[in-house]
Amino acid sequence: MNVLIITHSQDNESIPLVSRAIEQQGGKAFRFDTDRFPTEISLEVYYSRGEKQLILANESQKLDLKEVSAVWYRRFAPGGMIPTTMDPQIRQASIGETRATIFGMIASLQAFHLDSRVNVEQAKNKQLQLQVAQALNLEIPRTLTTNNPQRVREFAQECPGGIITKMLSSFAIYDSQGREQVVFTNPVKPSDLENLEGLCFCPMTFQEQIPKALELRTTIVGKQIFTASIDSQRLSKARSDWRRQGIALLRDWQRYQLPSEVETKLLDLMDYFGLNYGAIDLILTPDGRHVFLEINPVGEFFWLERCPGLPISQAIADLLLTSKKLKFIDAKC
Repeated sequence: MNVLIITHSQDNESIPLVSRAIEQQGGKAFRFDTDRFPTEISLEVYYSRGEKQLILANESQKLDLKEVSAVWYRRFAPGGMIPTTMDPQIRQASIGETRATIFGMIASLQAFHLDSRVNVEQAKNKQLQLQVAQALNLEIPRTLTTNNPQRVREFAQECPGGIITKMLSSFAIYDSQGREQVVFTNPVKPSDLENLEGLCFCPMTFQEQIPKALELRTTIVGKQIFTASIDSQRLSKARSDWRRQGIALLRDWQRYQLPSEVETKLLDLMDYFGLNYGAIDLILTPDGRHVFLEINPVGEFFWLERCPGLPISQAIADLLLTSKKLKFIDAKC
C-alpha cells in the first residue's frame, strides 16, 4: 500500500507521525513537498493511445503514481522555491502552471482521497458551515459578516454579552523585521465601534461573545471522534483566543467526552461536506451548552498527540490504508 502525502517542506511533526504509523502497518509513505516542485522534484504525466504513465521523483525516492492507493491532502504551497528574483509576471505564471499541474495530477489519481480537494475547498466556507450546523440543530453564535459600519453597531446592541471579531480567511501579516504576526480573535471595545471606516476596504466577521467554561477541539477521522478540552479562562491573554498562550497551555489539554447527540450531529456535518477528516472548534458554556464555532477540513492535531495523547495519527493511517480506491472508467486515450 503506497500513500502519497501532499504537503510542503515546512510542515510540522504531523507528517512523520502519520508516516511512521503507515509504515508500522506495512504501508509506504511518499512525501510530496509541493513547494519543492518544480525546482527540486520532477513529475511526469504521460498519456497516449491507451497508455498512461505518472512518475513522481525526488532525490531519494521514485514513485509510480499508478501504485498509489491513498492520498492525504494535507498542505499545499506550489512553487514556493521558484526564485523571487524572477520577473514577477513570469514567476506568477510559473506558480499558476505549477498549481494547475499538481491539481491535475491529484485529481487523476485512482485512489482514496483524504479528502477530495473539491470537498475541502467547499467545506472551508465558514458562512456555509454555520448555515449547515444550524440546520442540523447545532447551536451557533449569532454572526455577522459585513462591510457596513452601522450594521455592526446595531449587531453590538443585539449582543449584550459583547462581540468579538475574527477572520474568515487565512493569511500572514509581517512586521518591519519580517516577523509573522498572527491574526487572533479579538473582543470589540465600545471605542472600536466608532472607528470602523476600514470596513470599506475589508469586510469583517463579528460574533456574539459566548461565555466559556471550556474550549473544545474535536478531531474526526472517518467515524472515530477524538475530543479534548482546555480551560482557556485561567490565563488572561487566552480568554478570547487560547492560541495567544498556546504554548503555556500545551500540557493542559484533557480528554473530553461529548454528548452522543452532539457527536451524531458533527458526523452529519462531516457527511454533508463529504469529509473523512475535520478539526472542529466548540465552546462548552458555564450552563452546559455546546456551541459550534467552525470546522477546519485540514486542521492541525499534532499537539493533541502529545497531550492528552489522542491517537489521531494512528487513526489517519488506519483510514488511509483500509479505505477503498475511487473507481474510474478505464477509458482508452
